[in-house]
Amino acid sequence: MDSRRGVVRVHPEVLSALGLREWDAIGLYGTRATAAVVARSPEGTAPRVALLDDVTLSNAGIREDTTLVVHPVPVQTARRLVLSGSALTTTSIDPATLRQALLGKVLTVGDTVSLLPRDLGPGTSSSAATQALRLAVGITWTSELLTVVSTEPAGAVSVQPNSALSWDSTSAPSPKGLTRAVNTAGQPNFSSRETPGRRNDPDPAVPAPLAERKATLSVGDLVGVSDQVSKLTDWLSLALDEPELLASLGASPRLGVLVTGPAGAGKATMVRAVCAQRNLVELDGPGTGALEAGSRAETVSQAINAAAGGGVLLITEVDALLPAEPEPVSSLILSRLRRAISDDQVVLIVTTAHPDAVDRRVRGQDLCDRELTVALPGSATRRALLDHLLRDVPTSELDLEAVALRTPGFVAADLMALRREAALRAASRASKDSTEAMIEQRDLLGALEVIRPLSRSGTEELSIGGLTLEDVGDMVETKQALTETVLWPLRHPDTFKRLGVDPPRGVLLYGPPGCGKTFVVRALASSGQLSVHAVKGSELMDKWVGSSEKAVRDLFQRARNTAPSLVFLDEIDALVPRRGQSTDSGVGDKVVAALLTELDGAEPLRDVVVLGATNRPELIDPAVLRPGRLERLVFVPPPDSEARAAILRAAGSSIPLADDVDLDALADELDGYSAADCAALLRESALAAMRRSMDATDVTAEDVATARKAVRPSLDPEQVSSIKAFADRRAAE
Repeated sequence: MDSRRGVVRVHPEVLSALGLREWDAIGLYGTRATAAVVARSPEGTAPRVALLDDVTLSNAGIREDTTLVVHPVPVQTARRLVLSGSALTTTSIDPATLRQALLGKVLTVGDTVSLLPRDLGPGTSSSAATQALRLAVGITWTSELLTVVSTEPAGAVSVQPNSALSWDSTSAPSPKGLTRAVNTAGQPNFSSRETPGRRNDPDPAVPAPLAERKATLSVGDLVGVSDQVSKLTDWLSLALDEPELLASLGASPRLGVLVTGPAGAGKATMVRAVCAQRNLVELDGPGTGALEAGSRAETVSQAINAAAGGGVLLITEVDALLPAEPEPVSSLILSRLRRAISDDQVVLIVTTAHPDAVDRRVRGQDLCDRELTVALPGSATRRALLDHLLRDVPTSELDLEAVALRTPGFVAADLMALRREAALRAASRASKDSTEAMIEQRDLLGALEVIRPLSRSGTEELSIGGLTLEDVGDMVETKQALTETVLWPLRHPDTFKRLGVDPPRGVLLYGPPGCGKTFVVRALASSGQLSVHAVKGSELMDKWVGSSEKAVRDLFQRARNTAPSLVFLDEIDALVPRRGQSTDSGVGDKVVAALLTELDGAEPLRDVVVLGATNRPELIDPAVLRPGRLERLVFVPPPDSEARAAILRAAGSSIPLADDVDLDALADELDGYSAADCAALLRESALAAMRRSMDATDVTAEDVATARKAVRPSLDPEQVSSIKAFADRRAAE
């Protein structure tokens, strides 16, 4: 199943040691450096064994006596990718199909790569690409191999929907039009590309017809976009079917629409469904943007000509064709598009997942003066999408509500990947047990451990493991405050609405180091009901003017895009110190202002909770702590005897303790120990047992006594006293 698909399988212990998740990128080095996608190896595979196919073995330069070195590798999204291949592939496969075949693969310059889609993991559905490759190349498409000639940026890159792929000019013919038209009957229309002697046979450089490459859904199959569909349908009807009505009111019938939304949300799919009975001409933005300037303008002209006279021109991923930093040819393309929607009765619809990366002239009143947003689906919409995706699939009794609550940030493409991963697990179980193939609840929940939503790809995630709030010893008030602030708005939104109040905006956890502030946040994140964006305050600080403020804005924009979400700012005192006391030319003050604007500015912060943690609360700017911002201040005190006992029981739940270990008595003796110290004591006790005997089956009181000599209390009495004084002042206020 993995053959020639660019997937390397390693033992789960290797993934853990490298800090990687399944379907991340992994660096490989034999006699040559390369990179690939990593996945778990089957049960029974030795920890020091990696499973590679012949193409990946060759890319890494593995020979019989070579040891493979694996390591984490930074991967960026490929902006441009140039490949070479046989004459058959370069003349038969268009860039859009090529990108779909390589989607999700990790490549470096000089790598050999097959056309077999990765087809495993998130965002890699390839049924359309497989069909198009079969039609374009024939039965030999599975054995075709390509070579990566160049990448932009340099290094290991991942092929994504907005990557521009092209053939090496030394081996590929000059690119031709990338448009494909569908007439009102839904049949391919190639009248503008007829060749003498082959009246209805399309040019080989033109991709397979849209009707063959992508199955168009009906409007009734769309979920969660009824308002957008209604608006777009009305706009098209007025502009194309009743232009005289607008003219009678003194309005121009021209129509330009910008459709925005996260990647994989179904923007282009919605447009295709609405325009199913119209002449739709689709232009692939990344593929067209990879052409030379002259070919780019000519391709746009071809598309306009195909849509002239009442057609719809759809440009997908327009940011790749008309980037925010315009090129000289951008003005020519924009001029032709303006003329098309004014004089040629062409409706222009463009889509993008990065509206800030689009040439600002696209949103002008003379071009795309209307905008639709396909929002990130909420819990109810995800539930409906799952129900729709699984309606024709054999399943046992499923609790889709529970799955929907645990998929914040997932778009339709992510849920399709979740379904596929669950199907793989169900098929594997049915094959081993010779039972009926059927997706069960455990398959969907297991797939959640693997599939990472596209909205969070490339962002830092909080490592939570299998923690739950029940694993946090004591801290009753802290857990209750976090539950009320973070989980209640998700679980009981109707109650907040009924009582006419907004949920709390943020919480500040403060207390001595090692008392469990970060630990309890990790346990809160394990609920799976919200996406977590974790960052240390110092990581947002940058020496370049404006970079720190931009980092704050980008952080909160990611949180909005994946709502409901939690922004966790660890060591927040480094990010928002008191203003007017810094010596950094005012950079710190500007960062504080940026954060205050995000927390309580003109644009409301919906379904996003901010959680800060610090052991120096007196250093934080007071404006951050007023109502509407970090309004809940929760003191996390050093644990008392009862709390230490609860912490020891939670930390020792997986450690086999002998009968002579009395945790309650031990807790009484650990005055001055923090929560981290208590956990470290039990961990050191287990190591002491291993030193005593590698065959030890439990941890004895003697091992604990030995560990106490090595683990000393870390709490600073002066710092604890200072923090308690701050807590007392806040209570008095």
